[in-house]
Amino acid sequence: MHGHKIRVSVHPLFLAAGILSACTGSLLLFVSAVLAALEHECAHAFAARRYGFQLDKIVLMPYGAVIKGDLAGIPPKQELAVLLAGPLVSGATGLFFVALWWLWPETYAYTDTAAIVSFSLFFVNLLPAWPLDGGRILRLLLRPLGSKKSQHICRFLSILLACSVLGYFIFTCFSVPQWSALLFGIFLLAGAFGGGEYRRMSFSRERFLRGVEERRIAVSSEIPLSAALGYLREDRYLTLLLFDGEGFYAEMTEEELFAALAQGDYSRPLSAFLP
Repeated sequence: MHGHKIRVSVHPLFLAAGILSACTGSLLLFVSAVLAALEHECAHAFAARRYGFQLDKIVLMPYGAVIKGDLAGIPPKQELAVLLAGPLVSGATGLFFVALWWLWPETYAYTDTAAIVSFSLFFVNLLPAWPLDGGRILRLLLRPLGSKKSQHICRFLSILLACSVLGYFIFTCFSVPQWSALLFGIFLLAGAFGGGEYRRMSFSRERFLRGVEERRIAVSSEIPLSAALGYLREDRYLTLLLFDGEGFYAEMTEEELFAALAQGDYSRPLSAFLP
């Protein structure tokens, strides 16, 4: 599938954070944060692909990462599942380390940093600030207010939270500067004016010329459009064989499925979208 590989790029601030961590003796924390962030974002990617969408790119930021693409057309429940995938995996990883300490207490000294980072990702990403998962969830909940209004509210909260974190950093400068607070505040401030997205899976002309295996699934013509998303696979071209009460009814191609998604009514049966 065109663009099916996950690409990783590095923001200049990420390099600055790495150098700063090495100079301040917190390189282990930095590396742990990077690995946890990659796990977190890959969880989003796998969840998105489950519903027929694809992660384009992971951009490593200081003590975090963002993802890019397009979720346009995904039903709200599936979008919520994609957004929650990252925090849930981070939280589960933290609990794994806690269970490991209970079974083998001697492993605590080697895994405490990784556990702290995982739990931090879980809680921090639920904050209502863009581009954190909590900010995306808030924007999803505010969608009935309109795109521009929900965007303005999320941006305001992001800037407010960023200023609070930066204010905390200034306060710590009178004792022991918390450089991680500075980097996180910059990350939130930058994210308030951007943010990662997802891109729907699609095949390129070159990929068709090389050959793409077809996936044919027989389903009832009365299942809702949202349920059909679960049959999409990134390495297969989907064709749905629709059956009604009397037998075979019609075929629905992947292009027709995406065209139906663009109409936005995810609860309608597949039969309603056929000519």
